[in-house]
Amino acid sequence: MPMDIRVGDILTMKKEHPCGDKRWLVLRTGMDLKLRCLGCGHEVMGPRSKFERNIRSIEHKDES
Repeated sequence: MPMDIRVGDILTMKKEHPCGDKRWLVLRTGMDLKLRCLGCGHEVMGPRSKFERNIRSIEHKDES
């Protein structure tokens, strides 16, 4: 079952991005996810299954 990931959520990943930040903003959801690094602004898009394996925590935008 897929995780509850919505546009605007912030994902904390297990591994750091080369810029040193682990937090990513969700820009698009579906079969693919589009994410923006909160450290340097780099955007990546890829299969949801690949990203879900590397997620440590999810901060939903309506909780903060």
